[in-house]
Amino acid sequence: MKNEKKISEIFGRNPVMEALETENVDKVYLQNNVRGPYEVDLRQKCRAKNVPLLRVPEHKLKKFRNRNHQGVMALISPIKFLELDTVLPWIYEQGRDPFILVLDGITDVRNFGAITRSALAFGVDAVVISSKKSAAVNYDAVKSSAGALLQIPVCRANSAIQAVEFLKSQGLPVYGSSLAAKSKLEDIKMSGPKVIVMGSEDLGISREIQKLCDQLFIIPQSDKMESLNVSVASGIILYHCYVNAID
Repeated sequence: MKNEKKISEIFGRNPVMEALETENVDKVYLQNNVRGPYEVDLRQKCRAKNVPLLRVPEHKLKKFRNRNHQGVMALISPIKFLELDTVLPWIYEQGRDPFILVLDGITDVRNFGAITRSALAFGVDAVVISSKKSAAVNYDAVKSSAGALLQIPVCRANSAIQAVEFLKSQGLPVYGSSLAAKSKLEDIKMSGPKVIVMGSEDLGISREIQKLCDQLFIIPQSDKMESLNVSVASGIILYHCYVNAID
């Protein structure tokens, strides 16, 4: 279950609507003064496909240097987004315990790419992102991941909360990294099926997701630095899970 490489931009009302049916759309930009039936149809289509719809001023679209944009454009991702409820059974069919990484509010493309690089190296079966407040899944992300994004399944959910709720309903224990946690990473075995949730550097995991976690943990470190870069922290945690899985 590998992703496909494809990168492009699509402009115009009908082409964007067609792209939502046939292409791997990363984001849609809509000029903020566009109203009427088209705007309603586009909004509904994006919601159904879990595609972020961003309302922007006209100058935002002009930077792409296409005068015939008709107030709308779509960015096509180099990967194909997959459905979590399809990927999970596929993992079980391979005879593996699911190892899922959920990213909650990771918006920096380079961090996202670096995290997926570690995810592929340490046996993660799928990375889950939200259609809102997530990094663009573009060429820069693929480059930062050293190509890992073209190999690891990436699922896009309407929200990280929705994804975690679904995974818990399937019986997977959920672990979250939090600076406020009492338990230390090395004290948690995390063998068997599992979900790891990583939050943004500035906000961490949302309160709603913290409440859903079966256990929160912290990475012990010296007091010389307040916190680790999220991609570095992810690498440490995923390595810990990988080592425990093969012990």
